[in-house]
Amino acid sequence: MDLVFFGIQGSGKGTQANRLASEFGYDIFEAGGELRKIARENTQLGHTVKSFIDAGNLVPHEIIMQVVKEAIGKRAKDQKILFDGIPRDTDQMKGFDVIMKDAGREFRCIHLLLDPETGVQRILGRAKVEGRVDDANAEIICRRMKTFVEKTMPVIERYKEEGKVTEIEGNRDMEEVFRDLKELVAGS
Repeated sequence: MDLVFFGIQGSGKGTQANRLASEFGYDIFEAGGELRKIARENTQLGHTVKSFIDAGNLVPHEIIMQVVKEAIGKRAKDQKILFDGIPRDTDQMKGFDVIMKDAGREFRCIHLLLDPETGVQRILGRAKVEGRVDDANAEIICRRMKTFVEKTMPVIERYKEEGKVTEIEGNRDMEEVFRDLKELVAGS
């Protein structure tokens, strides 16, 4: 069964996704990374995606859905996928659900819970250590978190109503969080 990972910036989602992938053999589909990879390809889709990225514009919904569909189609039917960064809003959710259903793929969602203040502090701390300029601005971080709350939380709520979401408390030691994630994934 595939996994869809949700969590605000700073929740440790990327780190935990990588650990789960290596432990359980998941391929990670990270929307931003997948788009950048496609932008490097000498294909019509690659050129289109590259033009949006180079102009600093968001890649349109239809193209993102095409990227998701192609990424799923390139993988073996029995290859488990961990989706990180998609679906981000209810429009993407509708497209994602159709693509997954058409591909005969089932999924469950994991929401790493973290209060925004802790998330901001974690990101600012990481920015200092790693020299990440894009993460060093509290205003930008807060804007991203606000977008998550406004756009992505309704997706999580919908999936919760469908019984697809398991919440994991992310405001703990990284190893404790991973232990809970491993138990959850091993039991599915």
